[in-house]
Amino acid sequence: MKTLGVIGRLGPMATAYFLRRIVEMTDAWTDQEHLDVIVLNRPSIPDRTAYILDRTKPSPLPPIVDAAKTLEQLGACCIAIPCITSHALFSEFSAAVGIPFIHILRETATHLKENGVAAAGILATTGTVRASLFQDALAEQGIRCILPDEANQQRVMSLIYDDYKAGRPLEWEKFQLAAGFVRKQGAECIVLGCTELSLIKRDRPVGPGVLDALDVLARASIQRCGKPLRPAYEQLITRA
Repeated sequence: MKTLGVIGRLGPMATAYFLRRIVEMTDAWTDQEHLDVIVLNRPSIPDRTAYILDRTKPSPLPPIVDAAKTLEQLGACCIAIPCITSHALFSEFSAAVGIPFIHILRETATHLKENGVAAAGILATTGTVRASLFQDALAEQGIRCILPDEANQQRVMSLIYDDYKAGRPLEWEKFQLAAGFVRKQGAECIVLGCTELSLIKRDRPVGPGVLDALDVLARASIQRCGKPLRPAYEQLITRA
């Protein structure tokens, strides 16, 4: 049986939701049919956006590499990190071990392409935006990437850091304004491009035309480990 390795708690609630989604999306009828998962919760890993914006800040790379090596030694067949911004360091930490990491951005871009999306609006951390993570992944699939303006990017960051990471109630209007902006710029689909933002979908009906990157990672994790997917999750973009 193949075992998934997870480097978690980046942030804490996003990891818990990721594990929940793996259970919900696996086509299993008994405990024994579910996926074996090894989770290393490392909330002490330095903030990824802070490091991308200021390289004098503590680097998250050494503890991510350390966790990856531990998961490899424990028998994981592949590794998922439910933190999108960390993928700015993907080439470095993936080279440190002999087992593959699941690349959440490439998986998300592929799903958009398979569903005929030509232009996607991205709600993500400023670190993810500055590192051009979605811009590059979508460009590889020929998809136009639409980003919030400065005011709406600040709203997205406030949702992530002031609401979910701080354990405070969601300010729904901030999401509505940021999502509305990228829609007006031509986005056919909105990507929840930070795993903290996935919690919005958990807590509120987001409406049609939204893709949660965390769900994409959960689906890819199930499939990479050879487990069947519930038919309802073949398509992940929300419909009307």
